[in-house]
Parts: sequence; C-alpha cells; structure tokens
Amino acid sequence: MLVPALFAITLHEVAHGFVAEKLGDPTARLLGRLTLNPFRHLDPIGTLALVLFGFGWARPVPVNFGNLRNPRQGMILVALAGPVTNLLVAVISALLLRVVFLYGGRFAGDMAFDHVLQPVALMIASSLFINVLLGIFNLFPLPPLDGGRVMVGLLPERYGMQLARLEPFGFVLVLVLIFYTPIWSGFLGPLIWSLVAVLSGPAAPVVHQMAGILVGR
Repeated sequence: MLVPALFAITLHEVAHGFVAEKLGDPTARLLGRLTLNPFRHLDPIGTLALVLFGFGWARPVPVNFGNLRNPRQGMILVALAGPVTNLLVAVISALLLRVVFLYGGRFAGDMAFDHVLQPVALMIASSLFINVLLGIFNLFPLPPLDGGRVMVGLLPERYGMQLARLEPFGFVLVLVLIFYTPIWSGFLGPLIWSLVAVLSGPAAPVVHQMAGILVGR
C-alpha cells in the first residue's frame, strides 16, 4: 500500500524538522521541508524500493545541529522524533483497526458494507505494520539511522565521535548485519511482529496478511 507508506515516511521526516525548529534550527522550514506534501520528501531510490519491495525511505530532512540550543541533547531529541512519531501513528492505526473490527462484526454479511470495510481495514493494517517497522528499524543503534544518532549523543564525546565516523558506511553495515547475521531473524523481526500482534489484538490476522503482501511472504 503506497499511501500508508508515503504517509509514514513523510511524517517521520517532518517530525525531525519540527522538533529541530522547536530546539532552535529553522533549516527544514527555510528549505520548505516542514510540509506533509510527500513529493517534497521523496528520494528516487527510496521510492523505487517502496514500489518494488514495499519498504523505502525519504530524503532526510536537513538539520544543522550547530543551531540547536543544546547540540548533544538536541541531536538525541531530533533523532527520536521520527521513530516516536511512527510508533504513535502505529498505536492510532491499531485503535482505528479495532474500531473497524468492532463495528464491522455488526454488519457481517452486508455485501455493500464489506465492499467498503475490507479496503479500509487493509489500509489501516498496512499503516500499523509499516509504522511499527519504520519505528523499530530506525532505532537500530548505528548511524545514520536515528538510533545511531541517539547513541552518538548519549555516549561520552570520545566514543560518540568514533561511532559517528561510521555514518558514511552505516547503511552497508546495517544490510550486512540484517542479511548475514541472526540480528533480524533472532531479534528485530520477532520484536516487530510481537509489537504488531500486541497492538492489533483480534485484528492480528489481517495485519499479518497485509504485512505478508508488503514483504512478499
């Protein structure tokens, strides 16, 4: 589902820029990136990945950490803003999905209602899964992912700077860890599926069905 995915990555990036501005850096606003228009945030390769694999990314919102009133603390808060926003949207999606299931059961067998209800339920289910996936994945503690920037801010400056030097190679390292170590199958994957199951409750089968479509399972 392209719409929930575009919405999720757009909110993720806008959250970074919004918090950065509140903490003293207007860069995102000055460059027109504090907008919910997804076309202002699209990354060509990330968009192609979204179409092909159901998972992509946006152009990072520019943040000048030197403008922040407290650069180290500000970096942590700006980095957390994206994943926290995704997880909040996941919670809202879960509540909406439960409402759909609650009221949908009263109209079971109504063909006209089912024709409207099923696409809505699938759209909300995909929003739930995508936002949990983005929220958890981006908390992985390796830059340039948000969790890595949080770690850079939390570590003593000497070690934080050493970790920050990995940023140009971060995505390659993350891919190596995901595909060649048990970190996905043994930790991240189960964590994501467990959180999805807890949030979706009785609607879990629908979310798993939608997630299976998105990741080609």
